[in-house]
Amino acid sequence: MKLVKLAETWIDPTVRLRECRIGQQCEVLANSLMEYSMLGDFSYLGEYCTVADAEIGKFTAIANNVRIGAPNHPMERPSQHRITYCPEYYSASATRDHDFFARRRGDSVIIGNDVWIGHAAIVLPGVTVGDGAVIAAGAVVSKDVAPYTIVGGVPAKTIRLRFSPQVARQLQQIAWWDWPLETIIERLADFQDEHIEVFCEKWGSQ
Repeated sequence: MKLVKLAETWIDPTVRLRECRIGQQCEVLANSLMEYSMLGDFSYLGEYCTVADAEIGKFTAIANNVRIGAPNHPMERPSQHRITYCPEYYSASATRDHDFFARRRGDSVIIGNDVWIGHAAIVLPGVTVGDGAVIAAGAVVSKDVAPYTIVGGVPAKTIRLRFSPQVARQLQQIAWWDWPLETIIERLADFQDEHIEVFCEKWGSQ
């Protein structure tokens, strides 16, 4: 497989893509799989990740071995085996259950902007992870994660808030991830300053 370059985006030659949209200056590293998903500008995906039926925002960092949108089996049916939705694998006379796959597509994962997902975390179908959230390594996320919240464990639970609710609201209102790259670079010193209230006061009035 030849190296794929989309604008300034890097996609490793071993990556498998199916019906995906990849933003500007993204990275998708070796042996990862993405299908029916979107990766926002400046986000990156580590090695050996699997992403299905997901919409991932901008500036999101995803570590190695992460699984997003791990599909569920039809537990309500007499059998949860794939023979009930992919019978054509076993018999040429059988037809794929397209409605089942349409429901899977609709049960998508939404990952916000500036999210950090740690090594080997799993985000289950239908979950929304808010802007600025952190998912700890090894976590299994089965419920929505509020913006600027750190979660971990199996199943994932809130560990703590990154910032006060007021600061979290201000950051979402500023929505710096929508600034042009040139603006972010010009204001880099403000991003490197850990006095978050000063950042919010300075740029919240713009």
